[in-house]
Amino acid sequence: MKNPLLVLFFLCGTTAAKAQINCNTYLWAGDSTAYQACRLYDYALNFPQGSRFSQMLCDRVLAICPRFDEAYMGKAVPYLKRGDFITWRILIDKAVALNPKEHLGYRAWCRYQFLRDYAGALEDLTQLEKIKQPNIGYSANGDYHLIIAKALCYKGLGEKEKAIAVIEKQLSTPGYEPGYYDYLHLGVLKIETGNPQQAIPVLEKERALSVRFAETHYYLAQAYKLLGDRAEMSRHLQEAQSLCQQGQRRQDPYDHPADQIYASDIAYALEHW
Repeated sequence: MKNPLLVLFFLCGTTAAKAQINCNTYLWAGDSTAYQACRLYDYALNFPQGSRFSQMLCDRVLAICPRFDEAYMGKAVPYLKRGDFITWRILIDKAVALNPKEHLGYRAWCRYQFLRDYAGALEDLTQLEKIKQPNIGYSANGDYHLIIAKALCYKGLGEKEKAIAVIEKQLSTPGYEPGYYDYLHLGVLKIETGNPQQAIPVLEKERALSVRFAETHYYLAQAYKLLGDRAEMSRHLQEAQSLCQQGQRRQDPYDHPADQIYASDIAYALEHW
């Protein structure tokens, strides 16, 4: 399900945004200009992402071939990491305009993850579904299928029942391998829509599927609380606290992931629930 190379290139600030391209594909297509640009872009990937020399080489690539979309992508990513979303957006929009099938998913995920632009991300994902089937791909960090990201956007817009329907449909898709957090989000949505009884078997699937996260036990405790089972609530809160103390909870170096909890959340629940 996950793409280790993509995760590595996205998270590491000393490398470029993507792995090297097979430049021969342009040569075989008879596009010598794009081939030359590609060779130079591959060379640029040897330098620290966002460095002056790397950016200058990307500019040179675009001077050779203004339609070489990967150079715009390469220029854009460092601005995103540094929080300059305006410059990032200008550059990534150019990449998307040149090659929407390749870059729409990335832009959609970043609009969701960093900007909480749920409506904008949904717009991108809906457009992507029209041009890239049957599989629209995964988030830039590899954690989510983009259909699940679509559901999270619906949740962000308050359309929780629609979010549930999207996740359940994706989970029932033949051949689909559930992501690390799919059942977690579905379970939380069940709780938030007043169905704690339905949330419990979903969260138990999360426990069976992924590594041990404090979040899973915290939300199981919440479901049992709503059902009046204080013994199970207490048991899962204790487990959540133990896992949190071991660092076994959702964490992301860039943002606050959906349905993440903190030690203070568990401490409050232990005292007040």
